[in-house]
Amino acid sequence: MTQKLTIRRPDDWHLHLRDGDMLRAVLPHTSRHFARAIIMPNLVPPVVTANDARAYRDRILAAVPEGDDFTPLMTLYLTENTDPADVAAAHAEGLVKAVKLYPAGATTNSASGVANFSNVSKVLEKMAEIGLPLCMHGEVTDADIDIFDRESVFIDRVLDPIRRDHPELRVIMEHITTSNAVDYVRANDTNLGATITTHHLVINRNHILVGGIKPHYYCLPVAKREEHRLALRDAATSGDARFFLGTDSAPHTDANKLLPCGCAGCFTAPNTMAILAEVFEQDNALDKLEAFTSLNGPAFYGLAPNEATLTLSRNAPEYPSHVDTPEGPVTIFDPAMPLNWTV
Repeated sequence: MTQKLTIRRPDDWHLHLRDGDMLRAVLPHTSRHFARAIIMPNLVPPVVTANDARAYRDRILAAVPEGDDFTPLMTLYLTENTDPADVAAAHAEGLVKAVKLYPAGATTNSASGVANFSNVSKVLEKMAEIGLPLCMHGEVTDADIDIFDRESVFIDRVLDPIRRDHPELRVIMEHITTSNAVDYVRANDTNLGATITTHHLVINRNHILVGGIKPHYYCLPVAKREEHRLALRDAATSGDARFFLGTDSAPHTDANKLLPCGCAGCFTAPNTMAILAEVFEQDNALDKLEAFTSLNGPAFYGLAPNEATLTLSRNAPEYPSHVDTPEGPVTIFDPAMPLNWTV
């Protein structure tokens, strides 16, 4: 039985850090383990321009604890008014590593997202030309589409047409939640990757609803049936280079999670690596953990893997149930199973 596992230091290819006091409270839980992270731009107001991204990057860097080595990889929030020239300039400067597409109304702070996808075609053309990836929140928001079907409908109605119109565009399907998405990625081996979260490898929709509503398991995209969770586990533990870790760690205070209309998101930054080691060991795939967390993502983004390493040991991890912030406590994701690995 493996007692210790050393891998290249991991990266997080989908992370919410918020801003201000919340940023300063939660960032250390990422920078402690992860070398880099793709930073989500859905602040209020969103990170739309190069100047916005530059200012946000500087606030993040100012919050990195002394002694931690962490690089924020910035993104721009795509709107129907985004200027292709500004996007190209931000890429040329090395400031941004991707642009994020939110369908309007799909998730937290997405009201400024895209409603008419034809209105962003010029930006997508420029991104394809310069090699800047597009990160996609893959859900439609039509009122007549069941929330559990929004991802599969998005693939047919939005993702596939965009990829046909812009075949050179590099696309990341973010936080995939269905076997439909897994199958789509596996059927398309050019310019397409997908991130998978920690929590979607662990929970299905029963965790949210059975025995009473569990707000701390509520996320968007919402967790699906068990068959979909198992498809995600198979993809993540396969070693397939098209799948890599994006935690979508999303801190909300308990007060905001427990409202009658509570916020969506799971805060997984403190215990992601312990959970993933448990998941991969359960699936007899510890030898594939490094690919999922540390190699596949950099390869897709055209970056070198980290030289530094991280070591996991067979010990039960210790972490609190909450992180205290000036805005209130933030509950850490409960994997609902014993964990046997610690960083």
